[in-house]
Amino acid sequence: MDSKFGMFQSDPDDTAGRPAVCPVSEVADSFDPFSAEYLHDPYRFFDKAREREPVFYSSELNYWVVLKYEDVTSVFRDPETFSPVNARHPVTPICPAAADVRDSLDLAIEPSLVDETAQTHKHHRKIFGTAFTPRRVNEMEEQIRAIVDRYIDRFIDDGEAELVSQLLYEVPALAIFLFLGASDEDAVFVKKLGSDRAIVNWGKPSEAEQLAMMHGMGEHWQFTKDLVDRAYENPGDNYLGDMVRIHQNDPTVFTINYLYNVMFLMQFAGHETTTQASANGIRHLLSDRSQWELLCSDPSLFDNAVEEILRMDTSIFGWRRIATRDTGIGGVDIPKGSRILLMMGSANHDEAVFPEGGKFDIKRSNAKKHLGLGLGAHFCMGAPLAKLEMRVILEQLARRLPGMRLKPGQSWEYLPTLVFRGVQKLEVEWDN
Repeated sequence: MDSKFGMFQSDPDDTAGRPAVCPVSEVADSFDPFSAEYLHDPYRFFDKAREREPVFYSSELNYWVVLKYEDVTSVFRDPETFSPVNARHPVTPICPAAADVRDSLDLAIEPSLVDETAQTHKHHRKIFGTAFTPRRVNEMEEQIRAIVDRYIDRFIDDGEAELVSQLLYEVPALAIFLFLGASDEDAVFVKKLGSDRAIVNWGKPSEAEQLAMMHGMGEHWQFTKDLVDRAYENPGDNYLGDMVRIHQNDPTVFTINYLYNVMFLMQFAGHETTTQASANGIRHLLSDRSQWELLCSDPSLFDNAVEEILRMDTSIFGWRRIATRDTGIGGVDIPKGSRILLMMGSANHDEAVFPEGGKFDIKRSNAKKHLGLGLGAHFCMGAPLAKLEMRVILEQLARRLPGMRLKPGQSWEYLPTLVFRGVQKLEVEWDN
């Protein structure tokens, strides 16, 4: 497989790690991650499966599915045995027409941070993580607050809003682009590609969706190159400027193409996940009125509320690995080459770690132990910024719209993907 297109190709050998005799169980047979029932509430399946068969093989997907907290953490902590190189491989094979478009584009995609080998990741994470300084994050707070207030101002007199489209869709994109040093107009352009990329990489897209995504990818890649090249000529006082200066001081630490790839990745990962996590969290807060009223009355709870949101219904509730050798998970033999699906959403509800794991409680004492942002070497580098954004959004909504409530009768729509989760519409109302 040409590694530069790794994120746009399926695994080169779909039979690798597939057991000679498929051990299809009742649990495995009932696992249908793209069904309407599962998308609406995967936690019902997780709770049952975690008790009956916490590691099972899905012949439909050719993945070993891992559900318990202890087992998921053991995989995260051993990136040598459980490689992340398949993290961005499309779940659904790219159709020939989309592959032709891909091959015609001037792309130089390579593994970066989330899907590179353990040693390479360790080297790059030290460089890019070190530049992700507390100062860079903390200086964003008032700017993010001003952005949130600007969006709330647009609908506060209406008595109602659809929070995803009117607040949560664009604000995280504006925040990450402010952090990187790009314009508001650029943020909106890139944001439009986010949902398409999630479906194409981790869902069951139609050929039309694949084609549309591939055409947009060329524009996005060229935009990213231009963004980095401009910063190279005139590095600003922002994260991208810091990374450019590191490269200018020592071009051997990473290539300019690797910098293109990291910026390309961050423009997706740095906002789409925050949008979805915020939407999930506000839904849970307003579904249990006592939790929302408690948060509005006690500002000291905002930080822990963010952690509980990421535990209860995180936006990245699954992730993928490949076994580099014959090994085992939770007492189950895992052959070399096996594809592994880590269900962090299940692990975050594991009552061995989180008593009454299905209950949303912003005062939960160990909420920070959640796996919603990964663990170990691949713990989300942007976690401090994502948590800051979520906290500021909650603070401003609680301060300015404490009487906000869910509109009755609405249904919850989710993107049909294997690993991402977020309500697509969130209708609220209040009395003016």
